[in-house]
Amino acid sequence: MTNRRPIARQAGLLVVSFIATLAILSGLLAVASGRDRTSNSPSPIAVAPSLAASVGAPGGGASAPPQVSGDPILVGAGDIADCDSPVAVETAKLIQGIDGTVFTAGDNAYPDGTAGQFARCYDPTWGQFKARTRPAPGNHDYVTKGAAGYLGYFGSAATNKDGQTWYSYDLGRWHVIVLDANCTEVDGCGTESPQGQWLAADLAASKARCTVAIWHQPRFSSGVHGNDLAVTPFWDALYAAGADVVINGHDHDYERFKPQTPSGATDLERGIREFVVGTGGEALRNFGIEKRNSDIRAAVDHGVLKLTLHPTGYDWAFVSVTGIFSDSGSATCH
Repeated sequence: MTNRRPIARQAGLLVVSFIATLAILSGLLAVASGRDRTSNSPSPIAVAPSLAASVGAPGGGASAPPQVSGDPILVGAGDIADCDSPVAVETAKLIQGIDGTVFTAGDNAYPDGTAGQFARCYDPTWGQFKARTRPAPGNHDYVTKGAAGYLGYFGSAATNKDGQTWYSYDLGRWHVIVLDANCTEVDGCGTESPQGQWLAADLAASKARCTVAIWHQPRFSSGVHGNDLAVTPFWDALYAAGADVVINGHDHDYERFKPQTPSGATDLERGIREFVVGTGGEALRNFGIEKRNSDIRAAVDHGVLKLTLHPTGYDWAFVSVTGIFSDSGSATCH
């Protein structure tokens, strides 16, 4: 005769296991449903005193639509390749795992931006993404006269149709503008300069709701270099046109600002959010004087900024080499 006790015992264990699984899943769902879409998880010693992102307001925090499969990605950093530093190898590994368009925010090859330094320092690291890279020049790229090493390496990907070192392109439903903030090298950055006139015409012609601009020297920075007033005309034009994001390098750190005006006043309705991402590989530096509207800042880890560009908003994430610092959030376009 068949012994029914083992069968009954097994059935009972299955029921208990099923109930326990349901309980665990319920707990996970409860945790997930309570999470805010804006997440800041940096090392405490690296964080600005004010950490709170602007949540729920236009141009603020957690109000962008959820990510849709196929939305384009923009990923990169500035201050990248130095043959005396191995860190560009590590930041390049981060980009290997991220699809999308790669940006650079200047100072691509140290210390002088020569053709040899691009070949020996940049090409073995970030050069593997050259076919999907749209770069910006930095002051170190101009140590070589006319940024000849930079232009020789990137070619037409670094210029507009007239061969000038500023250009724009569309990425999904976004308009991406790349500018040259080395103002003395390019006949100025003011409204009447060749670049200023080009920028005004480019913004007037764009039909995109969402706009991001990339260049090297930041208008606002708590880093060693601090604020650069020479690029204020860029901000004036972008703010008037309703641009959403500015990305810079130059200071070797990561810093995110609240949406603000060209004069530095908080403006959650129409303000531009600036990211300083000078974390591509060159040695990091400590901060100087904290600037108004600095939301979060860190100089403890190299990494890249990843923007997921939705039709009416964006997600940002700072992806670091060691994982000891991160910053992420979402916002809607103006």
